[in-house]
Amino acid sequence: MTLQTPYYLLDKSVLLRNLEKISYLRQASGVKCVLALKAFATWSVFDIMREHMDGTTSSSLNEVKLGAEKFGGETHAYSVAWADHEIDEAIANCDKIIFNSVNQLQRYADKAEALGKPVGLRLNPGISHSHFLLADPARPFSRLGEWDMERVRPVLDRISGVMFHFNCENDEYDSLDGLLKQIEERYTDILHRMKWVSLGGGIRFTNENYPIDKLAQRLKAMGERYGIQLYLEPGEASVTKSTTLEVTVLDTIFNGKHVAIVDSSTEAHMLDLLTYSEYTSVAPNTGPYTYIVCGKTCLAGDIFGEFQFEHELKAGDRISFLDAGGYTMVKKNWFNGVQMPSIAVRHLDGQVELVREFTFEDYARSLS
Repeated sequence: MTLQTPYYLLDKSVLLRNLEKISYLRQASGVKCVLALKAFATWSVFDIMREHMDGTTSSSLNEVKLGAEKFGGETHAYSVAWADHEIDEAIANCDKIIFNSVNQLQRYADKAEALGKPVGLRLNPGISHSHFLLADPARPFSRLGEWDMERVRPVLDRISGVMFHFNCENDEYDSLDGLLKQIEERYTDILHRMKWVSLGGGIRFTNENYPIDKLAQRLKAMGERYGIQLYLEPGEASVTKSTTLEVTVLDTIFNGKHVAIVDSSTEAHMLDLLTYSEYTSVAPNTGPYTYIVCGKTCLAGDIFGEFQFEHELKAGDRISFLDAGGYTMVKKNWFNGVQMPSIAVRHLDGQVELVREFTFEDYARSLS
């Protein structure tokens, strides 16, 4: 099938390889895994994902509702701050609700308890693994979770679980092991009182060569030591390398270097490249011709990266940006009115299905 670019192409066969690793970890360790919708919420592939995961976790009311409606299983409701007008609906649609602060817990826990919904609290241990200050939950003066145990202890009898989210793109087992040791030492008495503990996401255990058996043994031992049900919240790890962003070259220019302009945009379609000052990748990225590949918006820094090609690029040539699944489709926007990428899925039989297109009417309706 020939589709009009730009579009995200999600390959179910690659997705399945990630999901099978998730299933293996669940079976070997006893942990439960809930999909972090903040990273990936393309519900057209939830049919295959729900076979390998236990449910979803959220950062907003919309994500709670999407998880409950489209994924099923356990629906964990978390938000940095719930509003009065949304808390009732969040509680109604969830299986667990996790509050970010003691203030929010004291304000809303009665509503959850009245419906028999387990209540949790996010704790901030003040330690983390993150390559970016922007994404570091333990950054100075962080608002993400409670760090003062004098505030937490008086409400321990109101919660059945806690959440620690302290990793970002952590593919180093030894780092994770060291962080877990510190958490266990600092919160031993609390862990013994809990029924469940979420260790959050940001652990890249689906990467090639990650010591998943060591992770499974570590988590199993921790769960058994305290008699708790452990949860992980894989988001990007569930879709690693499963998706490409397919684009077409519109023009080439020379301004001291060769530049190719494509029918897409970093700011609108792969925003994290700008947010974290990173570049994407292409394959095979070899050959004698070097081009800076740029988006078509008016933003001067709308640059995907500098790559090698086997031949000179010309208008009409296709380029595939790799690993474009996590934190892309959930962040896409209408900057400059640039056409939003469609979403396509390559099924296990190799057939490609166009599952979503975006039109001018979608653009107009997003405004006023």
